[in-house]
Amino acid sequence: MAISQDPLSNRLLATLPEAERTRWLPRLEWVDMPLGQVLYESGSTLSHVYFPTTAIVSLLYVMENGASAEIAVVGNEGIVGMAQTAVCNRHHSLDQQLCRWLLLSLDRLQGDELVMTQELIANMLGVRREGVTEAALKLQQAGLIRYARGHISVLDREGLEKRTCECYAVVKTEYERLLPATTAA
Repeated sequence: MAISQDPLSNRLLATLPEAERTRWLPRLEWVDMPLGQVLYESGSTLSHVYFPTTAIVSLLYVMENGASAEIAVVGNEGIVGMAQTAVCNRHHSLDQQLCRWLLLSLDRLQGDELVMTQELIANMLGVRREGVTEAALKLQQAGLIRYARGHISVLDREGLEKRTCECYAVVKTEYERLLPATTAA
């Protein structure tokens, strides 16, 4: 699949008024993001702003003991859904959280495949890698995903939607309300 380098693939940029877009576009540059790349460290000076087009960016909170948990995820919509993610991580099963995370990630990417290690997913969900391994195995045995060597293929999106908690629908509905789908010109 060809990767689009059109900055308007970022829904936030696409919804800007024409005059604002015209002002921003000359300042943008395409940046390749390797899996696991750290964009910012807490307390560091920000020198760039990122508008994801074909990637998802996870915002992690690192605790004093070194453990981390995802507090938000940003994709091509360019908006963060921190509060609902925090609620989900506190009140729903790991299986439901993994389904929500997979669906929200796919909503921000093109296609039905992700390249992501269980270790990174565990860090994002704030759980142990073994828990993600167990949850992913359940989803694979149910025929919902295929997972091998850091590649996740979603085989049955509707099945994932049935297994996830209500948080997925809440976040998705809010994104769609704030950033309606744009049609390509």
